[in-house]
Amino acid sequence: MHRRAVFWIFLCLSAAVAFFCVAYPMYVIWPFRMQRPRELATALDVLQHRSFITGVCVGLGLVMWFAIVTIQRRWLPRIGATIVMVLTGACAYLAHVNIYELMFHPMGRPSFEAAGASKLNGAEEVLAVNVNGVARAYPIRSMSYHHIVNDTVSGVPIVATY
Repeated sequence: MHRRAVFWIFLCLSAAVAFFCVAYPMYVIWPFRMQRPRELATALDVLQHRSFITGVCVGLGLVMWFAIVTIQRRWLPRIGATIVMVLTGACAYLAHVNIYELMFHPMGRPSFEAAGASKLNGAEEVLAVNVNGVARAYPIRSMSYHHIVNDTVSGVPIVATY
């Protein structure tokens, strides 16, 4: 195999692995999608180690990128290698960003009203909480976007999630 081909294979492989480290956990945690135990465990493992893995991908990618742009005389392969390297770097950056905070915005301080005064129809589903005799209901319709509500019920801080 030609030396240039080996450099390209390793550059593209580093980009693919870095992309996988960002995309796979997002795919598994996607809302309204069933997560199987094995894929959830794999996604959590990837989350735990993705900073290190993407760091290795960037290091390997930089070495391969440098090799390609040094031995390559034509400008098109140099630009292609640079684009692949930028994508690898972008994935490494995203591995350090908590994407789930961007996907699921916590709800602000909730407000409540008596059940009889609510505008919910009778078929509306809610998450119900009862702490020391104080009951709260969080509509699924609202929770499906926010996925999390921080609240205090009867003096006890709680987190309701969906």
